[in-house]
Amino acid sequence: MSLLVYFSFTFAFSEFLLMLFKHSRIKTAKTRKDRGSMIIIWVMITFGFTAGFFLAKHDSWNPVNSVITGIGLMLVLTGTIIRWLAIFQLGKSFTVDVAITEVAKLKTDGLYEKVRHPSYLGLLLIIIGFSATMNSFSSFFVLFVPVFTAVLYRISIEEKVLINEFGDNYSEYRSKTKKLIPGIY
Repeated sequence: MSLLVYFSFTFAFSEFLLMLFKHSRIKTAKTRKDRGSMIIIWVMITFGFTAGFFLAKHDSWNPVNSVITGIGLMLVLTGTIIRWLAIFQLGKSFTVDVAITEVAKLKTDGLYEKVRHPSYLGLLLIIIGFSATMNSFSSFFVLFVPVFTAVLYRISIEEKVLINEFGDNYSEYRSKTKKLIPGIY
């Protein structure tokens, strides 16, 4: 249980740092079209974690729950690695809000060769992992579904901005790669 709390606080702190230091600056942003999606994701994550922990069944454990929790923690770790690797690969082009900066370039290699939105894939793996550790289908539902919906909304906004900015290059890239899950979706 204490490991779960540690991971939860680490996740929240890392996302808070991203929000503070990787927000686009008005002077460097050519295009800003977030449309409230960052706030929606934050609200859904906050709501999901609060409701998920409230609905969690940490008092009824058996060996299967322990295995599922272990898998959940591995998903959190894997998602964190994918998310941060995607952020580092984008470098100065990464912002937490939907914005195209002056230095932005279309990234099509590294993780971006496999999926168009690897940082969101990482985020969703983190959310699935945390919800698995809560030992409750209700916790999974209230944590994953709202965050997944918010991420899909944000991706739709982001893709419109990327098509506007990179035109045919992005359309061609989009036709060759999946949105979130390599080879599937």
